[in-house]
Amino acid sequence: MTERVAVCPGTYDPVTAGHLDIIERAAEVFDRVVVGVVRAPRHKQTMFSLEERIGFIEQSLSGRDNVSVVGFTTLVVDFAREHGARVIVKGLRAVSDFEWEFQMNHLNRGLGPEIETLYMMSSPKYSFLSSRGVREIASFGGPVAEYVPEQVARRLAEMHAAGDA
Repeated sequence: MTERVAVCPGTYDPVTAGHLDIIERAAEVFDRVVVGVVRAPRHKQTMFSLEERIGFIEQSLSGRDNVSVVGFTTLVVDFAREHGARVIVKGLRAVSDFEWEFQMNHLNRGLGPEIETLYMMSSPKYSFLSSRGVREIASFGGPVAEYVPEQVARRLAEMHAAGDA
């Protein structure tokens, strides 16, 4: 039987409990999941370095033997091919996510018709959660520990206490 491989691409700046929920659920469905962390997204400046973002995810999913985390700089369909994946897994929270993902799906289908995109609905408790919202709360010294892994909350607190962010 062929190994079922999926990729979960994103910037993960920072990774949230919602991201981890989607990745863990994907790991229950697929034999292997490769979390692709976009090295330098064109549409925004990241708060955390690529190495930090990868480290946060690896620490959070250390018990998952079928999940690996790598950075990438290519088109997502090329990244999927590189890792032997036939599926891109994405999470959806709201209609606004759907509009963006709908556009991206059509572009990806044109570039890689052999690669399917699977959408997983956000768990209700994470349907409002975004990396941008977490960064905003943290920038005002607000508590983010229930939204992100412990090491991310700690690093955000350090950054804002030092005036780095």
